[in-house]
Amino acid sequence: MTDKKTLRGTLRAARDTFVAGAHLPVSVDAAFESLLAPGRIVASYRPVGSEADPAPLERAAQALGCRLALPHVIDRSTPLRFLRWHPDAELVAGPFGLRQPLDDGDDVVPDIVLTPLVGFDRRLNRLGQGAGHYDRAFAAFPAAQRIGVAWSVQEVAAIVPDPWDVPLHAIATEREWIAA
Repeated sequence: MTDKKTLRGTLRAARDTFVAGAHLPVSVDAAFESLLAPGRIVASYRPVGSEADPAPLERAAQALGCRLALPHVIDRSTPLRFLRWHPDAELVAGPFGLRQPLDDGDDVVPDIVLTPLVGFDRRLNRLGQGAGHYDRAFAAFPAAQRIGVAWSVQEVAAIVPDPWDVPLHAIATEREWIAA
């Protein structure tokens, strides 16, 4: 079994190569739309580098009356917060190359968390960046639907989860919606 650090490097390289070529945007599936309702809060993210862009999912959520939020990160050890956000709002530079809302926004409790990832498997395990931000957010908001957003090339046969890892409810790629 490959260690997670090595696997992250391999998957980031595959993702970079994939994004450099032609590809379709992440698909919006009817299963995702069934989770949406006016007033629900969908926490998204701004992609860094070759991460899959959740914008099609955000647009679907807004069209069905949902409100959006983005994570706000202070450092590696501080839990992330989700702040209310609108696509026209200003973003500022955050740690790790992130673009995030100003720190003066309203904290929200997400109903759905669109989650960037480095890798995933068909059992809905995810390999994140390694800082644990989303694992801690999942523990803090256990009722939220956890939706990974990725490119199909990020799929691996199996990811062995650590005891603190929380599986996703579904994964959206440019090819398909993967759910249990």
